[in-house]
Amino acid sequence: MKEIPNLNYINRLSKGNKVFAKNLVDIIKKELPREVETYQLHLNEGDFDKTAEDVHKINHKIKILGLENGCRMAEEYRIGLLKKSIKLKQDFESILTSMLIFIEKVYV
Repeated sequence: MKEIPNLNYINRLSKGNKVFAKNLVDIIKKELPREVETYQLHLNEGDFDKTAEDVHKINHKIKILGLENGCRMAEEYRIGLLKKSIKLKQDFESILTSMLIFIEKVYV
């Protein structure tokens, strides 16, 4: 079953503090699209080391948006990139797409 981004982790972390939860979601809404652009730029340039760093940064947001399996897969992808492999690229980018759609629609 495909994982769906959610606010469960944010809700647990915020312990009911709506302002904190909103601020965290706002940060993700601001940063994630830029991080995805940087990831795509480095990937297109063939810079596997920088792409792996980008995946590592994005992986924090994957976890925050409740995608536990996605988090593990992203780490495998990052390790693969360090070995110059893009085997998990499609899976990783599918997660990115679902996250970008989710953050566009979510309101806290």
